Amino acid sequence: MKNGIVAILKGKFLVSGDAPKNWLFIIFASFLATIMIASSHSADKKVHRLAALNEEVKELRSEFVDMRSDVQRLKLESTIRETVADEGLIPSDTPPKKIKVKSEAP
Repeated sequence: MKNGIVAILKGKFLVSGDAPKNWLFIIFASFLATIMIASSHSADKKVHRLAALNEEVKELRSEFVDMRSDVQRLKLESTIRETVADEGLIPSDTPPKKIKVKSEAP
């Protein structure tokens, strides 16, 4: 057992007679490790991008709610009265009347 461990540590399996088989396995294992590392980095990048997009969605939703409340406030009759009062317009004292036109049947 001690000789086997010493042989592995010295790297005799890389220069022995069946070394090409061992080298192919080492290259294959290195290739798989590289693919696994690249896949992990890609997944991490996607997770960070997703987190950034979620933050952006929260900010845009907050901005939308603020703008909607501003628009609703601007549509109020009192706000419109104040705005047009600067232009010299005032609301009518008499309510509008509906005009009905009777059409003659031919």
